[in-house]
Amino acid sequence: MDADTLELEVHDLEVPVLTGIYSEETHLPQPLRIALTVLLEAPRRFAPDTPLSASKNYLDLKHAATAALAGAGHFTLIEAVADHIAETLFLQDRRVRRVKVKIVKLAIAEAGESIGITLVRHRR
Repeated sequence: MDADTLELEVHDLEVPVLTGIYSEETHLPQPLRIALTVLLEAPRRFAPDTPLSASKNYLDLKHAATAALAGAGHFTLIEAVADHIAETLFLQDRRVRRVKVKIVKLAIAEAGESIGITLVRHRR
């Protein structure tokens, strides 16, 4: 029988991150648009008086994509940024089963297009 799950989502976070491989990218933060979808084990039912501990605080997701990146230094690839976010979320809560991180590099868009990556990690 499949376990019940809950997807928590935080989208459209604009975060300055030290990332890039070219010299003009390596010393100034680049703006990234980050979206997270986290698959969490869910209780059998959410009653009206269910406490927050039965779910996960959305601010934990936001923290993993903002404050937790701030002291992490320079990331050569945005894939490494996504991995750092996923690992932070796995460490925060053992109920996290899957993390999907979408990152768009805002600085390289010329006509409003979205250029970036999506990384999906599963708890192992």
